Amino acid sequence: MKRFLFLIFVGFQFLCSSQEQKSPTFSSIDINYFIGNIALHNNSILHLITGHPEGVIVSWNKKTFGLNTWEQRYNYPDYGVSFSYQNLKNEVLGNNYALYGHYNFYFFNRNLMVRIGQGLAFTTNPYDKETNYKNIAFGTKLMSSTYMMINYKKERVIDNIGFQAGLSLIHYSNANVKAPNTSINSLTISAGMTYNFDDEDIEYQYNLSDDARFAQPIKYNVVFRSGVSESDVVGSGQFPFYIVSAYADKRLNRKSAIQFGVDAFFSNFLKELIYYESVSFPNRDIDPNTDYKRLGVFVGHELFINKLSIVTQLGFYAYYPYDFEGRLYQRIGFKRYFGDKWFGAVTLKSHAAKAEAVEIGIGIRL
Repeated sequence: MKRFLFLIFVGFQFLCSSQEQKSPTFSSIDINYFIGNIALHNNSILHLITGHPEGVIVSWNKKTFGLNTWEQRYNYPDYGVSFSYQNLKNEVLGNNYALYGHYNFYFFNRNLMVRIGQGLAFTTNPYDKETNYKNIAFGTKLMSSTYMMINYKKERVIDNIGFQAGLSLIHYSNANVKAPNTSINSLTISAGMTYNFDDEDIEYQYNLSDDARFAQPIKYNVVFRSGVSESDVVGSGQFPFYIVSAYADKRLNRKSAIQFGVDAFFSNFLKELIYYESVSFPNRDIDPNTDYKRLGVFVGHELFINKLSIVTQLGFYAYYPYDFEGRLYQRIGFKRYFGDKWFGAVTLKSHAAKAEAVEIGIGIRL
């Protein structure tokens, strides 16, 4: 770990010393070292918590100054990419590497930075029924990962170099693409340096006089989602699922919309699980022909950030012939609009803290 940090530091010094200012880039990099603990969110992972995980996050940030109106609405956020390395301090878990896209949001005169990053992670030592059966956290080498960072940040303390420190939460999960998938959450403290590639920033723009007049009629959406998932029974197999959703949304303002709709779920892993439990646990009196399909109703919220939006939904199964993780479900994820009507979506469906599936979807808003 010390050698890795040394190489990162040398690279940082090289970037700082070799940058030739030919034209404004309005971007920065930051390097954060973190150390902390794995949160005990499930007693079954107690044997995996043996030390204090540590690592580094290296990020490139593109600054905004309100040249586009969406930047002004969100107090001139940064957006960029992050790379992380984490030693989980447990030979069963191994090390994780991840690549994220992120946004930085600012508060309190831009001294408080809140970063949200979403991406893909690679683990060096996933579950194997023969060689690594104790790793019930990671069932696949490739996983999704989310991190949140809250930092006190001060730029340009020494020329273009600044400093920041705070707290981070790092989450790894494959969202039941393959079992096992108990997942890992790390709560950490972090500290690091920032470097601005420009000697000074341009002036922030503000001209949002048209926002108060914004209005939009109710829109109707149809979405098709799919992917693969597996039940918690290790080795039961991965099966495709299909979800058809229809909902209406009403824009409250340029930032937000509320949603009301229905979901139809066709989850083939559930069909297999019903048959498995009917055979393996006859005392439960489960009919192997129980319908695996479900129908849900939901309310939701959509937060619009440029062409990207963040979706959160809370649903209730109105048709629920087989009891699986309870009647309430949640969905959270991202949408990317292509033009005025079409959009793609990547969302996580879960029951409380228990993930069911990563959904990849395409939809139309009319």
